Amino acid sequence: MQDFPRQIFEFCQSLTARLGEKLLLDYGHIAATQKADGSLVTAADQWADGEIRKSIAATFPKHGILSEEGEHTFPDREWCWIIDPIDGTTNFTRGLPMWGISLGLLHQGTPVFGYVYFPPLSQSFHGFSPEFPGDDIPVGAYLNNKPISTSPDVPSSSHFLNICARSLPILQNPLKVPCKIRMLGVTTYDFLAVASGAALAGVEATPKVWDIAAVWLILKAAGGVWVSLQINPVFPLQIGKNYGSLSFPTLVASSQAVADQFLPLVDFLRN
Repeated sequence: MQDFPRQIFEFCQSLTARLGEKLLLDYGHIAATQKADGSLVTAADQWADGEIRKSIAATFPKHGILSEEGEHTFPDREWCWIIDPIDGTTNFTRGLPMWGISLGLLHQGTPVFGYVYFPPLSQSFHGFSPEFPGDDIPVGAYLNNKPISTSPDVPSSSHFLNICARSLPILQNPLKVPCKIRMLGVTTYDFLAVASGAALAGVEATPKVWDIAAVWLILKAAGGVWVSLQINPVFPLQIGKNYGSLSFPTLVASSQAVADQFLPLVDFLRN
């Protein structure tokens, strides 16, 4: 068990680097089709999904897998990977460099390790939870293997709030938005920008479990605050439950004080 965290990290690092080389060749040069839920999928998504599945099965045969492009029902396994082979498929197809490969490892339904790699940016984020079983776990959050943390700043016109297209009603709120708004088009980077201190807060109206499994852990490991805008908590996931159509509206912030300042702006997402 002592070498297991290193094995997990090196597995994700090697796998995403290999996939990234191939995906960069297709990036901006591949057509997409629309799925039933309105999201896009490409042959590159499906290829990467298959490669990740094969690699996990070969290296960790007892681990379960839940994926955007595959099985959506959480399995009865102690360990389970939640994968998004390309987060930001629209950016990927249109040649915008904000897209990545997301891998989250759950223990008994709760994320304990997250790894997200953005090939066009040469950026890899990862984090270990203090709840990862074993000793000498390298807890914390990292960008390209260097420790990161959220910003200590207070909101101002020189700071950023990341939003998604479905959270645009923020702009119609009579309360003033205290930061500049950015729309990056990829859930993982919206939240990881907060983890690294580049933004102070981020809101996503309809993220799925594969969008958030890895970044939930990394954001919290960096000292950030995760606010679920629904009644029930996201984690731990429930065995036998199908997560394919479930969305988890979320606000993330650099601190509780910042979260409290932005919460009135996102009341329309509460359920």
